[in-house]
Order: sequence, then structure tokens, then C-alpha cells
Amino acid sequence: MKPFTLLTPATVEEAVALFGQHKETARYMAGGTDVIVKVKEGWMGPDYLINLKKIPGLNDLHKNEATGELSIGALVTHAMLEQSLLIRNAYPIIYDAVSNIGSLQVRNMGTIGGNLINAVPSADGAIPLIALDGTALLVGPDGERSVMVKDLFVKPYETVLTPGEILTRITIPAQVPRTGSAYIKFGRRAAMELPLIGIGVLLVVDEDLSTCTRARICLGVAGPTPLRAVKAEQMLEGQPVTSDLLTGAGKLAAEESQVRDSVRGQAWHRKEMIRVQVRRMGLRCLDIINQKARQA
Repeated sequence: MKPFTLLTPATVEEAVALFGQHKETARYMAGGTDVIVKVKEGWMGPDYLINLKKIPGLNDLHKNEATGELSIGALVTHAMLEQSLLIRNAYPIIYDAVSNIGSLQVRNMGTIGGNLINAVPSADGAIPLIALDGTALLVGPDGERSVMVKDLFVKPYETVLTPGEILTRITIPAQVPRTGSAYIKFGRRAAMELPLIGIGVLLVVDEDLSTCTRARICLGVAGPTPLRAVKAEQMLEGQPVTSDLLTGAGKLAAEESQVRDSVRGQAWHRKEMIRVQVRRMGLRCLDIINQKARQA
């Protein structure tokens, strides 16, 4: 492994300044589960690693009771999300996704920000944040800017971040009543496995607990970047949600996907999983909505 110097800034501004000083010879590091592996295996050879772990506030997870917004610091670990009762009860799609990432050790160290910035098509953490209409706050040499999580990805391993920019937090807007959400990672085994396909569904229904007012169908490993099946979403919106309607939405989502053959799975199989699991996740969303209605 190539030797490097570890730098530990106390603020985001100091981190950005350090990157500006060392430029292409430096890399940011959050949990380190990806960066350290790449350094050890020679895929990456920075002279400086800028450790973000000591910066206060980047690992904060809280809901603003006044606005209903959920704020997730970029250094919040998968384990923190998995263990949060707030996430488990109010944002089940996040819990579903992070509880199946890697091993316990990986979830204890890996961060949600790192999962996004790594920009792999199989990133489980991206799907729920896209379904929840999340916004990423980026801070860099030119100041702050916000980008919808769905617009964060350019291609595998590449995001819209410019040199020196840091993802500092993700903001989820307040959820409206009668929202249900669910995610499934479909792979050859439950843990320590990249998904063959990842499917997230979010439904909002009217007071009749049936008519869909908003739908999100988000797919991972279905293209070069995470994607939304917009046509399938539009099929659901404004209609009473039934098993047959969800079957149709699943078929349309499979058609919208950009799946391909690979050594891990064939395109036809991935399409079939999308078709089936969109329906199943949609029905789970309805179950969540109805359960909350009974408890109200």
C-alpha cells in the first residue's frame, strides 16, 4: 500500500481548504470502507487522505418537528439508520435498504454519504432517498448548493460533485399523511451480497385509503445510475390502487428499466424481478398505510 498522510480537519471549510491546497493528490474519506480498500489494492494512490469523521454535525440525524423535515448528516452510518426508531417507524424504506447493506462491521463504519458518492449502480442507500425526494447539500470552494438526490449521479462511479466539494447532509421533506414505503434487495443471499436488483416503492393515498395521489418507483442495478420508473408512477397516480394495477405498473417499470446481461444475472431475469417486486412492494405500502390508519 502506498504511504499517505492523514489530515483531520475540524470544519467543512478547513477540509475544503486542505483539498484546495493539495488538489488531485488528496481524497476525502468518510467511513473508509471503500476508500481504504481502494488504497490497499492500488486502485487509488493519494498522498493525502482528508478524514471527515471529526467534523461536528456531519453525523447528526434528526427530524425538525416544526417543519417535519428529516436531516441526515452525510457521516451518519448505516447502523445508525438501522437502529433508529424514527427511521424504522416513519421511513421504513430507508430501514429496509440499510439493514441489508454489507455486514454488521460494514454498517457500523460505512456512511450514507459515502454510499451515495461512491455512485455504484448497486448502492442500496440511494434508492430510498430518491423515492423520498431527498435533497443533497454540497459544500465546496464556490460555496453551497443543493441537488436532488435523483440528479446526483452521472454514470457509474461519477457524480455531479466538482473537485473539492463535500456532501454534508441529505434533507427529506415532510411526509404527508397516508404514506407507505418499502424496499427490497433481491440477491442470491441476504447479506454480504450486491443486489441483482433493488426496488423501492412509495405510495401516498387519499382519505379513501385507496386512490393514489403520489407514486415513486425507484430501481437500482437497472441502469448505469439509479432511476425512477416515471411512466409506471404516472400509471398509478390518480387511480385506486389494486393488485391488478400494481401488476401493470410492475410490467411498465420493467420496460422502463435499462437492465443488461452480466456475469451476475441476465437482463430477462432482472426484468421479471422488477415486474413481480413492484407489485409486492406496492402491496406492502398499502399494508403500512392501513396499519397506521387503524392505529390513529
